[in-house]
Amino acid sequence: MDPTGRVLVVDDDLTVSDVVRRYLERAGHQVALADNGEDALRWIAEHQPDLVVLDLMLPGIDGLEVCRRLREHSSIPVVMLTALGEEENRIAGLQLGADDYVTKPFSPRELALRVTSVLRRARAAAPPATTVLVDGDLRLDAAARKASLAGADLSLTGREFDLIEFLLSHPGEAFTREQLLDRVWGWNFGDQSTVTVHVRRLREKIERIPAKPTRITTVWGVGYRYDRSG
Repeated sequence: MDPTGRVLVVDDDLTVSDVVRRYLERAGHQVALADNGEDALRWIAEHQPDLVVLDLMLPGIDGLEVCRRLREHSSIPVVMLTALGEEENRIAGLQLGADDYVTKPFSPRELALRVTSVLRRARAAAPPATTVLVDGDLRLDAAARKASLAGADLSLTGREFDLIEFLLSHPGEAFTREQLLDRVWGWNFGDQSTVTVHVRRLREKIERIPAKPTRITTVWGVGYRYDRSG
């Protein structure tokens, strides 16, 4: 599957935007630029890019608000750009549904690799042999990339879908956060709090009492395990 696509880069630093654009174009992507949140949201609505590279510190509507509005109606992958030391903003962005992040100052080559990796994962090259996964009132259609709970559609980001699909495909198996980063995100390095944030978001959507999960359970000292209903 072709890992290239149309990418919108949103950053008010024109020097950064130009460098990122050149590296992404070298990787085969088509790139558009926006320097503020309002223009970014308008361009996304009109052109529907395959991925958005989004700086969180923007004039007017900041990156977090852009991500929040985008997630109200779209699962377009988002790679955040955050400044060193902005851990709270990075966690907030992941909670809003961003798929990945790169910390400034960053390597443009690393960012291009991240973009390609996120696009490849989002396009889900090969669905599993069993395309429909069911656990009680939770149903996942891997081929259609749709999930429902008690008959009601679930609004999941691409990465949330990847995570619950992986866990539901391996019931009863405990995975460390490092293993989940590798198997679901395709990262061999990275901030393991990314996994924690996505698990928390999934619990809020599929658990009857998120604070007392019965599906995605914590295995203390290890990581997480999916326990089937009943």
